Amino acid sequence: MKKLYLITGAGGHLAGTIIRYLQQTDCEIRGLLLPSEKKDDTKNTVYLHGDVTKPDSLHPLFANIQGYDVTVIHAAGLVSIGNELTKALYDVNVNGTKNILAMCKKYAVGRLLYVSSVHAIDEGDSLSVIKERSSFSPEHVTGAYARTKAEATQAVMDAVANGLDAVIVHPSGILGPFDNGNNHITQFIQAYLSGRLPGGVTGGYDFVDVRDVALGCIRAAQTGKKGECYILSNRYIPIKDMLEYMRVAVNGHRKICFPLRLAKLMAPFFEWKGKVTKKRPLFTRYSLYTMDSNGRFSHDKATMAFGYSPRDMKDTVRDTIRYLQTGQCTL
Repeated sequence: MKKLYLITGAGGHLAGTIIRYLQQTDCEIRGLLLPSEKKDDTKNTVYLHGDVTKPDSLHPLFANIQGYDVTVIHAAGLVSIGNELTKALYDVNVNGTKNILAMCKKYAVGRLLYVSSVHAIDEGDSLSVIKERSSFSPEHVTGAYARTKAEATQAVMDAVANGLDAVIVHPSGILGPFDNGNNHITQFIQAYLSGRLPGGVTGGYDFVDVRDVALGCIRAAQTGKKGECYILSNRYIPIKDMLEYMRVAVNGHRKICFPLRLAKLMAPFFEWKGKVTKKRPLFTRYSLYTMDSNGRFSHDKATMAFGYSPRDMKDTVRDTIRYLQTGQCTL
């Protein structure tokens, strides 16, 4: 039976990279784009327009799937470092996921792979290593984005309890090639390359290459166990190390890291300036909270289950810069 992948968020960084890998295999792909997005079809990929917040627009994605072995990869979502739980954030991340769940049930798809986030997981204490959970609650996580992902992830788990064959992955902080600046961390790198970055902050987080996450998503979809969650992380990396990776990649200038407590005092100013200039600020109260939070995640379960093995972040930073400068990079 021919394999068919239905992929939401096809215009995004992660879903676009997943499609790049799947295009090298013997399968058919349907990618869901927003009405404002455009991509050219290929020999095994057809792009359709729709919106996960509008159920009626999703039927063409699921139409005529009889006779296929169907896997849905739900990667559409809004990533936010803001403090406010906006209607758009909730509609896309929570209601959009529930709409996809309803479509999976209506069309009796074979499997759903849901792209959650490590932010959906309760952090525990600051010294613990964070591992997979089996239940999720918006009340146990911090930040608007995290709350939406926790609620959506629990909705998927509830659907599994009602019979849906679904697997969940939790990526950490994604960066890498094939993104032109929509990713917040890519924006950070671009600011360094242009000389507009005043410096970094103390603290850090778990950053992971988009290519490793994409392969992890595909393998989880193919071989993960029904109802299981898999963290797709790398390792905790201080911001000062990220700045050094950038400096080495371009033989650039060293940047200092300001104390987090100072950056937190300045965060309201950064947010105000972002509203005035209509540009996303590099630092917000939530992003600085993240840099100071528990960023130690274990991907041992994914490694044991399907051979997940993230690459060195120095290579990711180098390849990201190469893509930004030349538009070229290999998978």
